[in-house]
Amino acid sequence: QVQLVESGGGLVQAGGSLRLSCAASGRSFAHHGMGWFRQAPGKEREFVAVIRWSGGNTGYADSVKGRFTISRDNAKNTMYLQMNSLKTEDTAIYYCALDLFGDGSYEYWGQGTQVTVSS
Repeated sequence: QVQLVESGGGLVQAGGSLRLSCAASGRSFAHHGMGWFRQAPGKEREFVAVIRWSGGNTGYADSVKGRFTISRDNAKNTMYLQMNSLKTEDTAIYYCALDLFGDGSYEYWGQGTQVTVSS
């Protein structure tokens, strides 16, 4: 059974940093793309960042480019999201997801971790 578990969320002041982790279990994820998404109150879930299986190819939403960094450690089956220069508009529940077939369909999702940025 595939399971994704996010951690590292919390309350931080604007300008601060947080590092989210996504631990995967149930199978090796070394050859699959993974992504981070977020959902703010009253808004639809939105794409944040993606990392391909090799780790060398990444992509970011314009709103986080230059502030967030996605990475992965295939040996640990873990993906990370380093978030710097946080803004109040980054407040959301952050989800990690697995793109099993490489087509952007993201078949598996974690339960989410809350990130709250105060002014």
